Amino acid sequence: MNPHERFRGTGVALVTPFKNGAIDWEDLEKIIEHVIAGGVEFLVSLGTTGESVTLSDDEQRQVLDFTIKVNRGRLPLVAGVFGGNNTAAMVEKIQNFDFEGIDALLSSNPAYNKPGQEGIFKHYMELAEVSPRPIIIYNVPSRTASNMNAETTLRLANASDKFLGVKEASDDIYQIMKIIKGKPKNFLMLSGDDFITLPLIAAGGDGVISVIANTTPRPFTDMVRAALRQDMPTAQQLNMKLLELYKLLFIEGNPVGVKAALELQGLCSREVRLPLVPMTEQGVHLVMAEMEKVLG
Repeated sequence: MNPHERFRGTGVALVTPFKNGAIDWEDLEKIIEHVIAGGVEFLVSLGTTGESVTLSDDEQRQVLDFTIKVNRGRLPLVAGVFGGNNTAAMVEKIQNFDFEGIDALLSSNPAYNKPGQEGIFKHYMELAEVSPRPIIIYNVPSRTASNMNAETTLRLANASDKFLGVKEASDDIYQIMKIIKGKPKNFLMLSGDDFITLPLIAAGGDGVISVIANTTPRPFTDMVRAALRQDMPTAQQLNMKLLELYKLLFIEGNPVGVKAALELQGLCSREVRLPLVPMTEQGVHLVMAEMEKVLG
């Protein structure tokens, strides 16, 4: 199998469950087993959904090691702790990181210092020079305050085989289609937003790194697989079933909504770390009503 094929389909951005402020290892294992049983193609540990920015370095390493242990090599594993706005520090982190059991890394554009396109390009090229694993670029302008345009993405895709693909969360369909049109064959286009996954695949994309797949992995992965095999009637039916849930899981932020949904399923507490706060009772009731429709 082409190594890129291992990351085609549904990746799940795993939550990090908490109990009284500490990581809840029992619930993390339950969630990992839940999403694997639900049919996801690969795991993403310590992305935004995993609240990595509020975990200490020791906690991040512990979560990764635990996920590697529970996964037992069943699915490819992506580590999402390589987004930073200090290029030299990120290079050093990669050089000193133990990648045993990790198949790829996810790295977002530098945030806060708002580099231009040349700065974004050079930042990623510095990471590619030292990374022992393939890199999934993560373009998420709503969080980084800078958009990586299609030209820069394609420039990176053609500059190094180290770039596995891009997780696109710009919600700019024109930009996404420009990348799909111009990308090398093996460079993956992955959706960074659940609600845009179906149109992205219809335009020629390869899958998604998903939040909703934490809580409803089976219907969502079925939708993605149907879309990838061009069974659009099935994909459309499943997508419409999930449509309202896509929105409700984000009405109070991520992973606030998906943790509330997981609590309703008995998979973990809705607890999050400050500055996030747990979902309100009003939000929980809305999510509960929609989950009942989806899972029926």
